[in-house]
Amino acid sequence: MHISEGVLPGSLLVAGWALTIAGTYVGLKKLDNDRIPLAALLAATFFVASLIHVPAGPTSVHLVLNGLAGILLGWTVFPVLLVGLFLQAVLFQFGGLTVLGVNTFNMAFPALVAYYLCKGLLSSERKMALIVAGALSSFVAIMGSGLLVALELVFTGEAFRKTAELALLAHLPVAVVEAFVNAFILLFLKRAVPEILRRMR
Repeated sequence: MHISEGVLPGSLLVAGWALTIAGTYVGLKKLDNDRIPLAALLAATFFVASLIHVPAGPTSVHLVLNGLAGILLGWTVFPVLLVGLFLQAVLFQFGGLTVLGVNTFNMAFPALVAYYLCKGLLSSERKMALIVAGALSSFVAIMGSGLLVALELVFTGEAFRKTAELALLAHLPVAVVEAFVNAFILLFLKRAVPEILRRMR
């Protein structure tokens, strides 16, 4: 779901960096010292999960897990995903440095929306609420990111219209898979380290 260098106009690149810097600033202000290990763990998970590609027609897809990071971190998802995407750009040439701001916003903003939608569900004692939170966070974050990428590609002109449609449709199965992954991880956290979820209250 990375947009490559040279695709977007300068105005979108500047807007992406401005929004990402603002989100990262707020995220770092809200990051407590005792939440740093969780943020680091989710950054590493996001980085590793994106390296496992599964063929999907003419393209390939991979787990993103931005929804899980979003509902567990809130605004801190911005600096966490910025670090993960920076390492992917530098080490594997996924995306690029000039488009890093746009790519980070595309992943982090829908994840932040998922946080506000699911915050009440995570504070519930019912297992079904956690399952719904896992599924909802996956669809909001993945499909929201896909929609932002598609809109930005369409904004560049007709040349990328088909790519935009494919970018959105290819991530529908990813959202389904991550719904199960997120629900499983939330149920595990409730059983093993419930204090992580209690902080959402």
